[in-house]
Amino acid sequence: MCTNYVSTRNQKWVKSALGVDLPETPFADEVYPGYSAPIVYRRSGEAPQCVTARFGLVPHWARDLKIGRRTYNARSETVAEKPSFRSAWRKRQFCLVLADSIYEPSYASGRPVRWLIRRPDRMPMPLAGLWDEWLDQASGECVLSFTMLTVNADHHMVMRQFHRPEDEKRSVVVLDDPGAWIAADSRDRSDLLVPPSGPLECQASPSRTRSEGRRLIEDDLFLNTPEEVSE
Repeated sequence: MCTNYVSTRNQKWVKSALGVDLPETPFADEVYPGYSAPIVYRRSGEAPQCVTARFGLVPHWARDLKIGRRTYNARSETVAEKPSFRSAWRKRQFCLVLADSIYEPSYASGRPVRWLIRRPDRMPMPLAGLWDEWLDQASGECVLSFTMLTVNADHHMVMRQFHRPEDEKRSVVVLDDPGAWIAADSRDRSDLLVPPSGPLECQASPSRTRSEGRRLIEDDLFLNTPEEVSE
């Protein structure tokens, strides 16, 4: 699962590859659940647009935003069934998460060490995601949020190196054809949910402070497997 990534600021690539502009709304370079970051999505009958949204999907029926602490990733194998994600999946509310790199924990040394994963050419990686909207009944604010889709990576040369030795290896979906993922039609696009096919490079990138590293790996907000949300 991915709890931390670097959101791209490569405006030239976003415009050329996706035909949209990055939003003017401020966003952090490093993104954690609860943070706002750019996504590209398409509403029914409209052209794609790039806006900031909250990392950690908040389904329309949620009581508050706290559920987003556990819904930042969605397993591709069960996304159509899990209550937190199935409405967005059935409505084909697909989005692109715009990342320059992602971080995952390596346990090769016996303890969790943050590693950075990115394309060798340093170009952005459009990741497969889902979006949904939640209405705050108290304030009337409409919150747009998103989750990343994940797939099994037990046999991927790079992604199988991460997470605890006894855990299943998972990977985000780096899309070779991002336009197909957010296409306006209603066809099933499960065939696009596969481990990264292009080259990736990785290197140790320990958190800048102990507290930041503990937040990434050990914070009890993220100890529950995100895909197990059953509300």
